Amino acid sequence: MTSEKIVTAAMLAIGDELLSGRTKDKNIGHLADVLTLAGIDLKEVRIVADDEAAIVSALNGLRAQYDYVFTSGGIGPTHDDITADAVSRAFGVACIHDPDAMTLLGAMYERRGLEFTEARQRMARMPSRARHIPNAVSTAPGFIIGNVHVMAGVPQVFQAMLDALLPQLESGTIVKSRTVRSPFGEGDIGGPLGEVQKAHPLTSIGSYPKFDGKSFSTDLVIRARDEALLDAAEADVKAMIDTIAASKNKA
Repeated sequence: MTSEKIVTAAMLAIGDELLSGRTKDKNIGHLADVLTLAGIDLKEVRIVADDEAAIVSALNGLRAQYDYVFTSGGIGPTHDDITADAVSRAFGVACIHDPDAMTLLGAMYERRGLEFTEARQRMARMPSRARHIPNAVSTAPGFIIGNVHVMAGVPQVFQAMLDALLPQLESGTIVKSRTVRSPFGEGDIGGPLGEVQKAHPLTSIGSYPKFDGKSFSTDLVIRARDEALLDAAEADVKAMIDTIAASKNKA
């Protein structure tokens, strides 16, 4: 068996609008897709309100448990954009108007012929000694401190920041997957499938039921980092389906 390298991550999505349903999150799915392709396991997602104490508590819990933490939201120009303050508090450092961010934003607003107001200057605030995450869409940078990567909530900006960040991240061994289509519903395969999973503890077998209007079927998705483990589990899943089919034919 080849050696496996596992890199883990969590996401903290921040904003009252997410919890009220006013904004439908698009960043969680995008991050999951990108990290999966990079061999980074997204293990947990939390959503918290625009509440500094809640952000600090969630962030400290996540950053202690996972290799990377990614946040979205709360770094804009309004009074409820408090992510920079909360992250600074979590790390016990001052929240400052970063000089390089001030220069970037000041030059951008000057080119646009707009005043660099106090509200707009809020987007240059970040923990002392944080590093920038470039923003190719709207200039205002995200930032990195420790293993925490702080990005905007606007999906287009979040995606641009993640694209800029990705080359800096350490990747793990990529999880491979196979799909076996079962003509039987979960009620038929539930017991035997559990036994197959027990026999292959280093794989993950998920069942995804379907209904075509007449009958149920199930897609069985087998995931593993090692090709040999994947082959063995796939063979047993197919054998399980054949056994169920044979018993139904006898009946």
